[in-house]
Amino acid sequence: MGKWFRRAFLIVMAGMITALLWREGQRLWRPVPAENREASSGAGQGDAEEGGSFKGTVALTFDDGPHPVYTPRLLKGLKERGVHATFFLIGQNIEGNEDIIRQMKEEGHLIGNHSQNHMQLTKEQVKAACEQINLTNEKIRQITGEAPEYVRPPYGSWSEELECMVPMKVVLWNLDTLDWKTQNKDRIVRYIVSHVEDGSVILLHDVYDTSVEAALEVIDTLMAEGYNFVTVDEMLID
Repeated sequence: MGKWFRRAFLIVMAGMITALLWREGQRLWRPVPAENREASSGAGQGDAEEGGSFKGTVALTFDDGPHPVYTPRLLKGLKERGVHATFFLIGQNIEGNEDIIRQMKEEGHLIGNHSQNHMQLTKEQVKAACEQINLTNEKIRQITGEAPEYVRPPYGSWSEELECMVPMKVVLWNLDTLDWKTQNKDRIVRYIVSHVEDGSVILLHDVYDTSVEAALEVIDTLMAEGYNFVTVDEMLID
């Protein structure tokens, strides 16, 4: 009986320790609480807080800019709404648009790298691919005083070899609007609104007027529903 009792006691204790460790693990790995994400979402996004209906955090990202007409229009709309976004710039589009990039920086947007010529980097020699990234980094650094920490490789094409050569954080997406293909504002808006969820990283391009119009309408719609907008560095916090 004594031996059976000791065995039963050890089993119970093991179960209690396992349960305690599981609860601690849940505490450590739990996603950032909604109220904390709200606090980091910036000014002008108070609808969710006031209504008490916070639904999630999303990041708007824009590739291929800057565009001399559509990007300033987008920046104006973002500022009016108190929303920050992430811009992945193409190096060959930087010349002549330096003031736009300074405005991005001054207004709190995150600036990332989208290569020099929109090459599929994994189809290039490693040296050439690195030059694509480093050249664009240097152009941005000369304008903003800081080299980008984040890169979005064209077509989402990246490799471990490139990661070793260019120590940047790679940012992809989980909601692709295909805005470049449709160039239809209403279809873009419908797609985003019907597919968005907490944690969505939305891919758009600020080189189309339809995409800019869609983005601003999406912001108004989703803010009213209880979503907040952040830059990808806030979204990707470990």
